[in-house]
Amino acid sequence: MGRRWSTPEARRALLCELVSWDSRTLTEGERLFAQRLETKLREMPHFQQHPERVALHDAGLGRQTVTALYKHPYATDTIVLISHFDTVQTEEYGALQALSTLPEELTAKLHDVKDTLHAEARADLESGEYLFGRGTMDMKAGLTAHLSLLEQAIDEDWPVNLLLLTVPDEEVNSAGMRAAVGVMLEIAEKEGLTFSLFLNGEPSFTQEPGDTKEYIYSGTIGKIMPAALFYGKETHVGEPLQGLTANYIASYMTQQMEFSDLFEESVYGEKTPLPVSLYQRDLKDQYSTQTPYRAAALYNVFLFKRTAADVMETFEKVAGEAASACNSAYRELCRRHGVSGVGDVKVYRYEQILTHAEDKLGEEEVRKLKEKAIALAGPDERAQSFAVADRLMIECQELSPAIVLLYAPPYYPAVNSTEDQLIRDAVSLMQDTARTLGTELEQVHYFNGICDLSYVNYRDGSAGWTAYERNTPVWGDTYSIPFEDMRKLNASVLNVGPLGRDAHQRTERLHTDSAFRRLPIMLETLIRKLFIERSEHAATQYNHSS
Repeated sequence: MGRRWSTPEARRALLCELVSWDSRTLTEGERLFAQRLETKLREMPHFQQHPERVALHDAGLGRQTVTALYKHPYATDTIVLISHFDTVQTEEYGALQALSTLPEELTAKLHDVKDTLHAEARADLESGEYLFGRGTMDMKAGLTAHLSLLEQAIDEDWPVNLLLLTVPDEEVNSAGMRAAVGVMLEIAEKEGLTFSLFLNGEPSFTQEPGDTKEYIYSGTIGKIMPAALFYGKETHVGEPLQGLTANYIASYMTQQMEFSDLFEESVYGEKTPLPVSLYQRDLKDQYSTQTPYRAAALYNVFLFKRTAADVMETFEKVAGEAASACNSAYRELCRRHGVSGVGDVKVYRYEQILTHAEDKLGEEEVRKLKEKAIALAGPDERAQSFAVADRLMIECQELSPAIVLLYAPPYYPAVNSTEDQLIRDAVSLMQDTARTLGTELEQVHYFNGICDLSYVNYRDGSAGWTAYERNTPVWGDTYSIPFEDMRKLNASVLNVGPLGRDAHQRTERLHTDSAFRRLPIMLETLIRKLFIERSEHAATQYNHSS
């Protein structure tokens, strides 16, 4: 069996097949995808000769990560080809949902309803240069390119090692990539590999509405979710000033957090998006005339250089200002109505609440309370986080009224390799190559779409992640990050992917010439020029000197 994916047409057919394997996160399709891909890999003669080099690895909830290793007997450089195969949901396709994972059929059908598309999507549809569908852009085109590259390396006996790594769950908690950290270290030790580059294939994302440029990324943005539990004092709605609603406290916090420039970072001329609230609600399960005295809020903060410790310090400052404003307004309210009130709102980190609860109740009792709270909260780690903090505060009401600060999963550390000489050479080479292929490629230092590169080449000190561990209520129970192992995956990161538009939207689409012609040439050029030819040159120099 010769090369199956050596032409743009064959790669297009492969992409459509992968997309048709509907693999929305947390569905049966996501669980089956790894097995289907394993079967396809094992059809390749190379892996029939080396069956041990294709493997599935547990990623939790019945999902699996896929690895496939091409190992040259004399190569030292190892490039890890990273992708994810899960996708977001498809409800927004409405009547066309059944076609959402059939790109050829969906693209043809959209011509019948093109007037329902926004102007840019309609123009792209009419151009004939795009394939529409869930997972076309984000990110099965990247996996398609990596499979084609792997096949070519095997067929042409490239003197370099390639480790294909494709994972589930990138769209929710990155459980696949967090589990893959240990897998990569095990494979490296077993096979004697030295990782030289982590090469991701996420698509080129627009930087702003109407953006038509293509990008190469020398890092990835970080994301962390500081959260707050607000604990007031319950009362009957007929006696409102006998208590203090959690919603009242929360309103001051969200005013301070939403769009706060205290969290903004600027590096290489790029800025992190401002924080916003992703979730805010009281924790009453049903209607009653008891006032809501417990509430929760979740905030999204992006990172470049800051650690979890840095963010918690700023978050605590913001919470202190919110509590001060709330207390001032509340005291004035109580003064006007001649009541004493329930006291000032205080600010605690979750680790302080945990220590207080353990001192009061004992560590064993607290452990049981946490286990029960997690079990009752269901599978969502964010709900579990609030449930644990809430349970502890119910048992420690002497600390109320209060704002309890915590972290909720997931956490994506920022990673950047802009200053690495390999990446400088790679970016320059890719820009030159893109010009010969008829397009311009602009460098972005931090990929703005959030990706699994966050879990390699980790460089923060332990103080940065300790603050995260101590203030994440579900840490070590249902969520963890292998920080120590991530530091061992010490190699440059780069993202080179196809041009796409409207990820996570009904109009998600992939530029076919970029994905099936230009990208494979660029990836081949990258590896040939920076690894194969350099290795051959070094060997020649060594032989001459000997």
